[in-house]
Amino acid sequence: MNRRARFDYAIEDTIEAGLALTGAEVKSIRYGLVSIVEAFVANRGENLVIKNMAVQKLPTANKAVGFDERRDKQLLLHKNQIKRLRGKLVEKGATIVPLKLYFNNRGILKVLLGVGFGKSKIDKRETIKRREWQRDKARVLKNR
Repeated sequence: MNRRARFDYAIEDTIEAGLALTGAEVKSIRYGLVSIVEAFVANRGENLVIKNMAVQKLPTANKAVGFDERRDKQLLLHKNQIKRLRGKLVEKGATIVPLKLYFNNRGILKVLLGVGFGKSKIDKRETIKRREWQRDKARVLKNR
């Protein structure tokens, strides 16, 4: 889960995508050795890739096999979805960030992508105020 993305960006739209990974990467992700905090989606040729997604190597993995922790991971999307996301990337200030990595009910790894625009400091302060108000309100109602 990438909570930082929802704080830094005003997410407008979400889309589910698959990832092209190696077996060792999938196993590492199952053990939770992954970070998507600094990750973002970029355009590479005719495909979209996730950059800066850190997948750590398992300590028990084969030492001889090359393993690049921060390699670009290709997104698996339909052509019309790629065109739509590319159109969003062209807009000024738009960014596509991974919000969540999860295994669906069939056991296939999916990533939830969010299309968003960067928030200003004022917007971030407003988000913090709203969150604190919701906590205080819940606390008061709980003690009634």
